[in-house]
Amino acid sequence: MHLVICASARVLFFGYVLAALSLPCFNLYKVCFIIRNVARKSRRKRRWWAFSFFGSFPVHWYRSLNQETKESIIGLLMFLFAALSVLAWFGKAGWGGNILYASAFLLFGHAFLLFPLVLFLLAFSFLFSIERRFFPSVFFGGFLILISTLGFVDILGTDVAERPAGFIGNIVSSALISFLDVWASGVLLAVVLVVGFLVAFNVPLVRKKDTAMSDGKVNKAVAVDTGVITSGEVLDTDAKTQDDKNEEVSGKEQASKTLPDSVVDDVSPASYRDARGVPGEEAYVMGQKLSSGLSAHPKYVHPPFALLEDDKGTPSSGDIKANANIIQRTLEQFGIPVEMGEVSVGPSVTQYTLKPAQGVKLSKISALQNDLALALAAHPLRLEAPIPGRSLVGIEIPNRSIALVRLRSLLEKDVFKNGGPLLFPLGRDVRGESVFASITTMPHLLIAGSTGSGKSISIHIMIMSLLYKNAPSVLKLLLIDPKRVELMHYHDIPHLLSPVVTTAKGAIKALRWMVLEMERRYEMFAEMRARDIRSYNEKTDEPIPFIVVIIDELADIMASNARDIEGSIVRLAQMARAVGIHLVVSTQRPSVEVITGLIKANITSRIAFQVASQVDSRTILDGAGADKLLGNGDMLYQSGDASKPRRIQGAFITEKEVRRVTDFVRRQGKAEYAESFNDVESHPGFIQEDEMDDELYQTAYDMVVKTQKASASYLQRRLRVGYARAARLLDLLEENGVIGPGDGAKPREVLITNDEPADLHGQV
Repeated sequence: MHLVICASARVLFFGYVLAALSLPCFNLYKVCFIIRNVARKSRRKRRWWAFSFFGSFPVHWYRSLNQETKESIIGLLMFLFAALSVLAWFGKAGWGGNILYASAFLLFGHAFLLFPLVLFLLAFSFLFSIERRFFPSVFFGGFLILISTLGFVDILGTDVAERPAGFIGNIVSSALISFLDVWASGVLLAVVLVVGFLVAFNVPLVRKKDTAMSDGKVNKAVAVDTGVITSGEVLDTDAKTQDDKNEEVSGKEQASKTLPDSVVDDVSPASYRDARGVPGEEAYVMGQKLSSGLSAHPKYVHPPFALLEDDKGTPSSGDIKANANIIQRTLEQFGIPVEMGEVSVGPSVTQYTLKPAQGVKLSKISALQNDLALALAAHPLRLEAPIPGRSLVGIEIPNRSIALVRLRSLLEKDVFKNGGPLLFPLGRDVRGESVFASITTMPHLLIAGSTGSGKSISIHIMIMSLLYKNAPSVLKLLLIDPKRVELMHYHDIPHLLSPVVTTAKGAIKALRWMVLEMERRYEMFAEMRARDIRSYNEKTDEPIPFIVVIIDELADIMASNARDIEGSIVRLAQMARAVGIHLVVSTQRPSVEVITGLIKANITSRIAFQVASQVDSRTILDGAGADKLLGNGDMLYQSGDASKPRRIQGAFITEKEVRRVTDFVRRQGKAEYAESFNDVESHPGFIQEDEMDDELYQTAYDMVVKTQKASASYLQRRLRVGYARAARLLDLLEENGVIGPGDGAKPREVLITNDEPADLHGQV
């Protein structure tokens, strides 16, 4: 009984001391709070200028600083106070230092040096930690570290009278020993010490793979054929409104900091060769052997993530419960009873799911799309009926404010780092899940969308991802940019197979070269008895790289010579996958003249951004939906093995970020262009189409002038060619003034008589 009373008395005394120690701090905070309130009132009333100057000006000056600057200031102040404490220990801080030392020695005893040590740790946490700081948690963590350490020192002390840990350490150790004895107290203090470090530095004790922490909830990683998805938060309609759930929906922003422009401009590959040990500034290097069989480039340093920006913004969808009630009530007014399901908030849209009653046709719900948009005051509104793999109907409503999906937040996923060489991020879907796709499994991609819908940014995202994953020895790029705007940023990077192609004639030449390269690789595979590029690279000492051909605007080059362009694209799309050659074709004019039937049939993986009409959407996806997109980078992605497209908010990257990465890559070496690229016209296995036409043109000219007859069927019979070749010859004869234009079913008029010399019109 006596021991219990003594222990209780010590606990009460310990609480009294802590209250006494915290009372001056509370009073100081109260005085500052009163002064600040007085300053605010004086500013509003335009009087009490002294309080306004001394109270509001520092507050506004401090508020105008960004978060990183505030953390740096607090870290430096802590560092200063810790340095003064150390100087006071050695008597080098004057009379003020002597007062500080006497006070600290009374509280901490011989463990006085633990106090500046904790301050140094907290300063390091503010200045160099990769996680964003939350001020109360940092100070609370430091308090736990200090208290637990002082308790340890006092327990280990031999002379009780000297109080080796001072007044505070004696109170902590005495109270714990009275309840738990020495060993149990030591275990408790050890746990408190570890917790203090975790709280102060905001890091987990064990970092799990492929997980993303979002408000204390762990998002599971789910693997699919086209990539890896990190599941996001799913809200229920009975939950709070969106304003109360923003943090759960968006998750924590990426914590690693971005280097300022002044630092990024001076970044060199040499400074990052050993950067893998620096938290948050990774310059990771892939394994010695890739899945393709290629060895990693020994001297190539992959760009660090610090060159890219972090995620910013939080999506807001308004009152979720009210919108769900409006949807349910509107459908019931038209005789369609439904049961509302879960709600998923994505970066740009919120998906409300509902389950119709038995016997209700989905076509009735789809027909009410405009009525739902009117009731919700939301445009454009998109219905997904049904959601693939689920017995639910999805209604996608635009968010009031969207969240930018930055490329950095996706590239930092372990899924991307451990994925294949041609893996790249698409963005996040309506559930907030990260979506990745591999060009290897596509194996070719068609991208279409109107101007300003995000098509060019998606190409930048793909190229940036490939540069982050692959050395020049692993991947080569062939870029065709007739607009001479978007892809010129990548001029002279070491990954290029040739300079950026900017003319229609150069595009034809480049695609013909790729056809010859494909045939050459097939001959090499036949000699090595390899079935694809992976098996070939495993069998040979000289592995060959992947080649990705990117055409930024197909319509511009199709306008000059559609037949040659279409033939080369179709040939590559049919046969080039096995030899490691992949096509990415984009256009802003999704018409049947540009995206022909042969191109669509051979490129099954497609991405559709916002288009002007439902006709354009059907041209790309064989179905409607792209005309209902927002045009802010959101897309409909349809893989080759999927029956319906999937809505994804595409990742975003700025021109400044592209320039940073390309400058970093460009400093590692010069581009080595293929020597045989300029010799494609002289290749013995490839004959120019115009040359073939020239030979038959002279024969057709002589025949038409001699017989005074000109028709496609006539040339087919006499020259034994197909209709397309005969029609081409007729066009050439018309261009050179030999025959007149066509007039329906009537025969063409021959404008040249048999008496005129042939050399006047016999040359093209």
